[in-house]
Amino acid sequence: MLCGPFQGPQRWRERALRKKDGERQAQKGSQATKGHGRLIPLASQGPHGAPLRAARRRLLSRPLRPACRPFTLATAARRQRAGSVLGVPLPLLLLRTRFSGALSAPRGCTSSHGLPESKLGRGRGAGGTVWAAPVGGGRVHRRVGRRPGGRDRSERRRAGPPPLELGGEGAPAREALQRIISTLANKNDEIQNFIDTLNHTLKGVQENSSNILSELDEEFDSLYSILDEMKESMISSIKQEQARKSQELQTQLSQCNNALENSEELLEFATRSLDIKEPEEFSKAARQIKDRVTMASAFRLSLKPKVSDNMTHLMVDFSQERQMLQTLKFLPVPKAPEIDPAECLVADNAVTVAWRMPEEDNKIDHFILEYRKTNFDGLPRVKDERCWEIIDNIKGTEYTLPGLKFDSKYMNFRVRACNKAVAGENSEPVTLETKALNFSLDNSSSHLNLKVEDTCVEWDPTGGKGQETKMKGKENKGSGTPSPKRTSVGSRPPAIRGSRDRFTGESYTVLGDTAIENGQHYWEVKAQKDCKSYSVGVAYKTLGKFDQLGKTNTSWCIHVNNWLQNTFAAKHNNKVKALDVAVPEKIGVFCDFDGGQLSFYDANSKQLLYSFKTKFTQPVLPGFMVWCGGLSLSTGMQVPSAVRTLQKSENGITGSTSSLNNVAQ
Repeated sequence: MLCGPFQGPQRWRERALRKKDGERQAQKGSQATKGHGRLIPLASQGPHGAPLRAARRRLLSRPLRPACRPFTLATAARRQRAGSVLGVPLPLLLLRTRFSGALSAPRGCTSSHGLPESKLGRGRGAGGTVWAAPVGGGRVHRRVGRRPGGRDRSERRRAGPPPLELGGEGAPAREALQRIISTLANKNDEIQNFIDTLNHTLKGVQENSSNILSELDEEFDSLYSILDEMKESMISSIKQEQARKSQELQTQLSQCNNALENSEELLEFATRSLDIKEPEEFSKAARQIKDRVTMASAFRLSLKPKVSDNMTHLMVDFSQERQMLQTLKFLPVPKAPEIDPAECLVADNAVTVAWRMPEEDNKIDHFILEYRKTNFDGLPRVKDERCWEIIDNIKGTEYTLPGLKFDSKYMNFRVRACNKAVAGENSEPVTLETKALNFSLDNSSSHLNLKVEDTCVEWDPTGGKGQETKMKGKENKGSGTPSPKRTSVGSRPPAIRGSRDRFTGESYTVLGDTAIENGQHYWEVKAQKDCKSYSVGVAYKTLGKFDQLGKTNTSWCIHVNNWLQNTFAAKHNNKVKALDVAVPEKIGVFCDFDGGQLSFYDANSKQLLYSFKTKFTQPVLPGFMVWCGGLSLSTGMQVPSAVRTLQKSENGITGSTSSLNNVAQ
């Protein structure tokens, strides 16, 4: 590190400048010299020589700073390269100068001799930017005002960063960026859901606190009311006792006063009788006094108080009650149960939920189970969700919800324990998967003589009257009119009327609005009692609008005919196989797309009716044909366990009906 005033290099720099100027004049026109540490003349002739010399003079004429900063080997190497370009020896560039130009070429710039950007030096003069090759030879690439292949510095600042490339090395970067964006979006959605949960919890805390405070006020007011009632009752008892004793004493006191008056009067009369001189009168007075004394109340009066002044029998001692009041506390709340996902079971459109208590609690009276449907995995969401359904008074630690329609991907469950006084905290929610095929009937493609709702279709003989010309199916058989692309399993936009050519002629058909592209699926169909003819099965999207189910190689079905004669048969590619079984009340349809199997069952007994073996080469759609009657559809159903068992062990009657089990093309 160089420090302090440094005067010697100033004179040396002036001599070097004069010497180099002389050499430049002597070697005018030369483009390069050989040897390390020597100046590279940069075409002093021409429009750019003067600006370069002016820039170098400004650099050399600047006064040296008295103090220097520490520098590293990288700094020394960089300044050595700059000195080679500008013709300034290394010792001068090791000092900290006020030269503000960057000393490296921009990324992507090369000289005319093919040197990469890391090998180029850069200097900046008044006339523009100059690019030069390092010492050791080579041609010089010069550009004024703009970088090679670039724009002005101000334009680059306005334009911003270059766009991300779509091909080459940029494609993996774009894919990585898309993954990062997807991850960030999912994380943001998760955080937003957690924020909504926190806000919902905060709102619940405030509402529940207000409710608890109100209940506490009510309880204490009730307690105060009871105490006031007891106080009034006791005060009344004391007053009644006081009045009774006072009345008794007043009565006894009045009697005594009367007896005393009578006794005093008799005493006065007896005293006067002693002064009588005549014997007869004296005898008479004595007899009167004797009679009056005998009858005097003073001699019959009890001189003992009937009541005492003692009131201790009405005294109270609330010390125990006071202690009980002082021990008042909040009710013991049962702890939250724990749902065991491993013990939970989802099968046959029923969900069995099992839980346990973290510790034994013999005061638990019952449990409350809550559930709701959702299409989001993970933690339950607060917004845009259905309300919790409640099942109360569950005595055990397991409960089964039967007969559910799985019209959502998942279900959330939580449970809480209750004693006879209060309910505890909810358990941690558990999310169980409840996937099933959900579809509706596609009203936009149904025959005009069919009245179609979401899961019901009914024959309407006046529906297409005057709106279409009747054409025989034979004239257009195999027309193969293509259907537009339908929605695959898992997504179903609202149907637009007229989005597909309607079935017409004698093809009284309606298809489902969701295509089956993989997996195993199950649904059930029930016919009205007066339905004369109907078919149930599947078909490719390419089923023509004049084609009937089972009469082409793109559809499979079983057909029930109750008109004129009763028939029950399986149909495919215009081939019919009569079924020697009774027509069930409800038909279950099992489609194993990957396994190439379409089976029909009695939905109640799970008896196999017929099974097609084929190889599906296209997505299939549930198909229905009805004439003079109606059908109702049940979707959102899992494959029943009995059907799964039969599929593993039963080949059915398909071996004897191989004529219908051809691979569809």
